[in-house]
Amino acid sequence: MGDGQRPVRLRPPVHTLDARAVGYWRAVLLLMTVVPVAVLGLLGALIAPARWWLLGPAAAVAAVGLGCALLLPPWWFRTHRWEVTEEAVYVSTGALWRQWRIAPMSRIQTVDTVRGPLERAFRLATVTVTTASARGALRIEGLDHEVAAELAERLTRVTHQTPGDAT
Repeated sequence: MGDGQRPVRLRPPVHTLDARAVGYWRAVLLLMTVVPVAVLGLLGALIAPARWWLLGPAAAVAAVGLGCALLLPPWWFRTHRWEVTEEAVYVSTGALWRQWRIAPMSRIQTVDTVRGPLERAFRLATVTVTTASARGALRIEGLDHEVAAELAERLTRVTHQTPGDAT
């Protein structure tokens, strides 16, 4: 880097997500569990000959879904990190397979903030940073909606002031 720029290095990001992300992820998992359990339970109630063939799996799906909703979100919360510096956006995700990604400011193309209905209920938002990378966008989920808005504004300002990558 002969132009005086410091190299961007892979390192652990410092910021955690908003603690409400745990409740949000639990709600998502529970909603994903309720639908198949309700369908299996309704069919089991209506189709007498297949009742036990349907209610057994409904109970199993409910138990697995409830277990996942209780155990996974706190684990995800401990493993998700993010940080934005003047040089790059750093994101670390994954509980079993760790993924650390860096988006240099010069490679950022767009910054989006998304708030679905459930995220709005938890006052959370997701910031998506699209880059010129074949790996796709970086997503920072589970941010307080005000933090997400400030982050999107900061990234827009910093990337506007950062010269594009000539490579």
